[in-house]
Formats: sequence, C-alpha cells, structure tokens
Amino acid sequence: MTNLLFICHGNICRSPMAEFIFKDLVGCAGRSGEFHIESAATSREEIGNDIYPPAREILRRKGIPFEHRSARQMSPGDYSRFDLVIAMEKFNLRNILRIIGSDEGGKLRLLLDYAERPGQDIADPWYSGDFELAYREILAGCKGLLKSL
Repeated sequence: MTNLLFICHGNICRSPMAEFIFKDLVGCAGRSGEFHIESAATSREEIGNDIYPPAREILRRKGIPFEHRSARQMSPGDYSRFDLVIAMEKFNLRNILRIIGSDEGGKLRLLLDYAERPGQDIADPWYSGDFELAYREILAGCKGLLKSL
C-alpha cells in the first residue's frame, strides 16, 4: 500500500482536488486497493471547512466523485505515516519543512514534477479564480504520478 498526502495552503482547493482526482484515476485503473490517499493544509486558516464551492463545482463538472470533508493541518506525525508528501507549490514545501523539520526520508515532491514541469507551481485558484487551469494542472500531475507508481 502506497500512502500519499497532497498538500496546499488551506486544504480547501488544490489539495482536495488532487486527492479526489487521484482517487478517481486509481479507481478507473482498478488500482484503488494499492493506495491510501489524503490531503491536508500547511496553515490553520481553513481547518474544519469543506472544499471551497468553486473547487467542488469543477470536480462535479468533470465527473470526479468527491465527498464532504473537513480541512485539516498537516502534523509532524504525517511525515512518518505517508510515503510521499506532494505539495502544490514551493511555498507549501517551505511550510511543510517548518512543520516536520526536515525531509530526511526524501518524501517531499511538487505535483508538477510528475507532469514533466519540475519545480513549477500550481497557481492558487483561491487568488486567481482560474479553477479550470488548476484542474488541468492537477490532473496532469496526478496522471504522471500514477504512471510513476
């Protein structure tokens, strides 16, 4: 079983989109039993909140199943529980390191590293309003991640 944790700033837009997109991809590939998939935030700002409505809407329009969830902040213990911790942007990586201290196990990655766009960020649709672009980038990263696993 491969344990994956997707991370963004608030855990209401990009990381839950990645969580449910990846769950859908592995389900369609008949590989659901191979993965445990979650998402979390680096901040405490949105703890307890569900997926942001425009993020839910894009998932709904694209036919990606999702469920009610509550945003949570990553904890230091998550690092040992997950095989990969996949951030949406470099700013998230810096904040993850503040939470866990160091990446001794080499588990931290950017999602777009798997889309042949190493080191690039997925722009935060909370600020840009472009949930379609975020969806396309997250989908590309998730497809590349699944292929690599």
